[in-house]
Amino acid sequence: MGAGLALSRLDPLMVKRKTRGLYHGYLVVDKPAGWTSHQVVGKVRRILGERRVGHAGTLDPAAVGVLSIAVGLATRSVEYLSGASKSYVADVTFGVTTDSADIDGAVTSVRDPSRLKESDIVLALESFMGKQFQVPPAYSAIKVNGDRLYERARRGESVELESRPINIDGISLDAWEPPTARIRVDCSKGTYVRSLARDIGERVGTGAYMSNLIRVRTGPFSLSDAVTIPELEALIAAEQWETIAFHPDTVLQDWPAVVLDAHAATDWRHGKPVALEGAAGGLRLYDSTGNWLGVGQGNESGSHLLPTKVVTDVMEE
Repeated sequence: MGAGLALSRLDPLMVKRKTRGLYHGYLVVDKPAGWTSHQVVGKVRRILGERRVGHAGTLDPAAVGVLSIAVGLATRSVEYLSGASKSYVADVTFGVTTDSADIDGAVTSVRDPSRLKESDIVLALESFMGKQFQVPPAYSAIKVNGDRLYERARRGESVELESRPINIDGISLDAWEPPTARIRVDCSKGTYVRSLARDIGERVGTGAYMSNLIRVRTGPFSLSDAVTIPELEALIAAEQWETIAFHPDTVLQDWPAVVLDAHAATDWRHGKPVALEGAAGGLRLYDSTGNWLGVGQGNESGSHLLPTKVVTDVMEE
């Protein structure tokens, strides 16, 4: 088993296909307020002229920050980014609750938060550390019986929401300007910061809603990697894709790497298992010239590598 290729975790790399499409890799877009994630994807498609574009991790329209966009061959690995942990900076305003748990919702209650102290906030935040169950907001994109929750909520339908397991890896108070606290959250996939704000408000007894949200990290991608939509348009017009794109294997850099010889690489590209002593778990594969071949999984006996994602296209730097 190879020790791994000399690929930098976040070094940009321009890659072109010999067949369809010119652009392949991850873009990190600083999503503007008021845009849906779907609108950002549509805009990127038009700027690049590339049909295969998707995103990992929806951001609400009012939220801003990191939206990871998979382009071309990167769509083959985007599912491995979808489960990545995320980091946020959020404003939580106490004394008011809304039906959506954020600033876009209708006010459902008002209470006096004047007695709330910074120490109360810190103590409440500490209680949310670790594994727990969270009830998602009624206005969310979760599907129940084929309908999005926000669609049912807008129709006035009552839906009993089931709690979901999440993990809060870190949570801290950045600033306290009554009645609003700015908090920093590191959390697992599936965590709703709106619900967290709602639950923090209940914990301190005043109620609260999320009044602002910035996503500052998704997996290996951070806000410092991000470009705005106008910047993206200008950079693509100037043929500067290589300065902002990340290789499609970037989201797999924590996986062990295997380099296949020419014969094994040919078998792999045809979807055949490859003999590999000690094969175990998920592995990323390359040919002897450094072309990414996809993702494999060791079989139960550890004797062969079974194809999970096979990349047959040759990328050129």
